[in-house]
Amino acid sequence: MTAAAIVFLSLAGLMAVLDWVAVARRHAVLEYVSKPAATVALLLTAASFDVAHDATWGLLLAALVLCLAGDVFLMLPRDAFVPGLGSFAVAQVVFAVAFLAADPEVSRFGIGLIVVAPVAAVLAQRFVRAIRSSGHGDLVVPVVVYLVVICAMAVSAIAGASAIAIAGAVAFMVSDSLIAESRFVRERPWHGVAIMVTYHLALAGLVLGLL
Repeated sequence: MTAAAIVFLSLAGLMAVLDWVAVARRHAVLEYVSKPAATVALLLTAASFDVAHDATWGLLLAALVLCLAGDVFLMLPRDAFVPGLGSFAVAQVVFAVAFLAADPEVSRFGIGLIVVAPVAAVLAQRFVRAIRSSGHGDLVVPVVVYLVVICAMAVSAIAGASAIAIAGAVAFMVSDSLIAESRFVRERPWHGVAIMVTYHLALAGLVLGLL
């Protein structure tokens, strides 16, 4: 790891902690600065790594740019949930392709499906029921599509990634599940901070694991 990568990774950690504080204290200005800044710092971390500038590296950078777009959409004062969801959905596809470019093992694909599919089925049933009962039936298809792509990303991670990247993929699923739980089922006081903690751990795990 280069000196620049260490500096940017440290900055990402600092911005992430500031974002957790901002969310906990409902400090909008601090959140508007720290949330995208953490993702930008992780993007710069990935760009500064002393690794081959191959397909995996390029795909990782592209996925992080899409995550940054999703960050901005989801924290806007107006409701931009669908554009944010779309940005993250494409990011999950790009992450999955990056994992598949890392020579995955067929046997681990099977393990991934066995682990992820039952979880996805339970979450889909829970969230679709809640969305329909809340009168937002138009969101069923976007949410189900997103659930499919993030599960595909998790299976791809299990098939072809290191342990830290797999942990990042799982953390991403947890973070997004908490978003859906908070938005469609029942919001709890701790959800906001938990969503951001798991999200930042997810991105850090994916960056370090893929590189």
